[in-house]
Amino acid sequence: MGNSQSAVQLERNEWQKRQRNQRLKSLLTISSPIFILVLWEILSRTSVIDPRFFPPPSVIIKTLITMGTSGELFIHIKISLYRIFSGFVLGVIPAIALGLLMGMYSPIRHFFSPLVMALMPIPTLAMLPIILIIFGIGEFSKMLIIAISVFFPVVINTAAGVTNIDRIYIDVARNYGASAKDFFFKIALPGSLPVMLEGIQMGQAIALLTIVAAEMVAANSGIGYLIWVNYKAFLLTEMYVGLVLISFFGYFFSLLLRGLQSKLIPWR
Repeated sequence: MGNSQSAVQLERNEWQKRQRNQRLKSLLTISSPIFILVLWEILSRTSVIDPRFFPPPSVIIKTLITMGTSGELFIHIKISLYRIFSGFVLGVIPAIALGLLMGMYSPIRHFFSPLVMALMPIPTLAMLPIILIIFGIGEFSKMLIIAISVFFPVVINTAAGVTNIDRIYIDVARNYGASAKDFFFKIALPGSLPVMLEGIQMGQAIALLTIVAAEMVAANSGIGYLIWVNYKAFLLTEMYVGLVLISFFGYFFSLLLRGLQSKLIPWR
C-alpha cells in the first residue's frame, strides 16, 4: 500500500514539474517580444533612438487601428492574402506530387533532380521580369511568382521524406503485392509527411517574403505596396503598420501549420 502511494505521489510530482516547465516556456515565449516592444517604446520616447525613423510601438498600433477603422487596411490585407493563398496552393500541389514521384521512382528522380537543383538557386524575384513579359502585370503573375518560390523547398523536402522512409515498410509492401496506388497513398505519402510539412512550413515563410517584394515592384495594392508607397512618402509610421502585419501573418500561419502538423503526425 505504501509503495503504491509513493508511486502515485511520484507521478503527481512529475506531472506538476512538467506543468511548471510548460508554464515557464510559455512565459519565455511571450516575454521576449514584450521586452523588445517596451524597450523600443522607452528608447523612442526618450529620443535615444530617432522617433522619426523608429516611432514608438504605441503610435504604430494607434495608426494601425485608425487605418483599420477607415477600411483602407483591410483592402490591402484581403488582396495580399488572396495572392498568398492562391500562389501557395498553385505551388504546393504540384510540388508534393512531383516530390512523391521523385522519391518513389529513381528514373523520375534522376530526370528532374538536375532541373530542380539548377533552378532552385535562382532568386525568384530575378524571374519576375520574365513572368511579367509572358503573363502581364495582372494577378496571375503575382500568384505565379509565389508558386515558384514555394515549389522548390516543398518538392525537395517531399522527395527527401520518401527516400528516408524505413526500408522495412517498402519491403513489406512489396511482399504483400501492394499496388502503385497503395504504395503512393499508404507508404510514400504518410511516410514523407514529417519532412514534407517542414518544407511547407519553409514555403509559407518564403511566400510572405516574395509577396511583399512582388507587390513593391509590380502592384498598386497589397501589404507590400502599402509598405513601399508609405516609405517613398516618408510616412514611416504607416510603413511600420505594413511590417507589423507581415510579422503577424507570418507567426499566425506558422502556428496554423504547427497545429496541422500535430494533427497529421501526432507521434512527432
